[in-house]
Amino acid sequence: MKMLHTMLRVGNLEESLRFYCDVLGMQLLRKKDYPGGKFTLAFVGYGDEKDNTVIELTHNWDTESYDLGDGFGHIALGVEDIYGTCEKIRSLGGKISREPGPMKHGTTVIAFVEDPNGYKIELIEMKKAAA
Repeated sequence: MKMLHTMLRVGNLEESLRFYCDVLGMQLLRKKDYPGGKFTLAFVGYGDEKDNTVIELTHNWDTESYDLGDGFGHIALGVEDIYGTCEKIRSLGGKISREPGPMKHGTTVIAFVEDPNGYKIELIEMKKAAA
């Protein structure tokens, strides 16, 4: 088995695509309208779906917003320079909801950002391999 994608329902697809592609640097991999069902699916990620887990953004045409479920936690992204990444996200209009720093009861450096719908994305600084 293989992890394929995480699906998020979004109220404004274009705003969400700008965030995931322009602010977080993902690529729009594919997008398809389903007129009969009145919805659009857009898949974004950091590489081809055959090799990478991606995010499916689902836009139901008649729904402008959603209540975030209390069972959803976050999406996690690994980054090399968490402080520089947060500054870049902030400069592009992204919302940093937890500034970078060590996690409670640990040493891993993390931060949180929120997408336009309020979904949380955890940034985790990846340790560089010793040379």
